[in-house]
Amino acid sequence: MTQRRRERLSNQDADLPKTDKMAANGCVTAVQLGSLSQADKSQLHLLPCEVEHDGPADVAMFFSPTVKEHKCEKTVSFRGRGLKGQEVNCPQGYTGLVLKEAQRPSSDQEDRIVTVSSVFHNFTYWNLETPPTSDDCVVMAMTWPKLAEMIHAPVDG
Repeated sequence: MTQRRRERLSNQDADLPKTDKMAANGCVTAVQLGSLSQADKSQLHLLPCEVEHDGPADVAMFFSPTVKEHKCEKTVSFRGRGLKGQEVNCPQGYTGLVLKEAQRPSSDQEDRIVTVSSVFHNFTYWNLETPPTSDDCVVMAMTWPKLAEMIHAPVDG
């Protein structure tokens, strides 16, 4: 995605196309960009667990953390397990999207249509018992756009 396209998405210009398409394995995922203006701005938490449920859930009922902050470290308990976390910001010029699929395709070969249900600029990243570090994959992923820009920049010589 080009820098101009990213800026247009983050600024929610009125002249955005109705969909943006991504292709993988021969099928297309279409993001309905019209849903961007109606999206919530939610507080997100990335937890170190897998939830074996695919559908709506009242997350606030199951995870409403009372966060204790000590220096730059956040701690919380989830189902009796200690979690340590930190705020992670999206790279400058980027906006995070939470996508929702209205209807699942019946096979891997069918195109998919998703809408934007929430947008975010930062989230809390949690680890089990040890605080996140700059070596964690999620934290490193947030530096990738800047690194990619530097890699692909013209070389002055």
